[in-house]
Amino acid sequence: MADSDPKIEQLRTATETAIASADSERALEEVRVAALGKKGSISALLATLGKMDAEQRRTMGPAFNELKKHVAALIEAKAQTLGAIAL
Repeated sequence: MADSDPKIEQLRTATETAIASADSERALEEVRVAALGKKGSISALLATLGKMDAEQRRTMGPAFNELKKHVAALIEAKAQTLGAIAL
């Protein structure tokens, strides 16, 4: 499965660690921008799809999108946790 691609797994692990380590909303926002922002690591990965052949896009596109959704969900959950702590 494409999810087992070493680049994707390494990026997933690094991003999950950064999210878990974020101890403030500001730190979490920095992680979000670094991963999902215009020049973020996941955004850069998605930009490589245009350079892939059709078969690679069919395989890697869904894996990249799953990674993006996964990271966005983790960030949202952490933001809610941090928001609750702030209250």
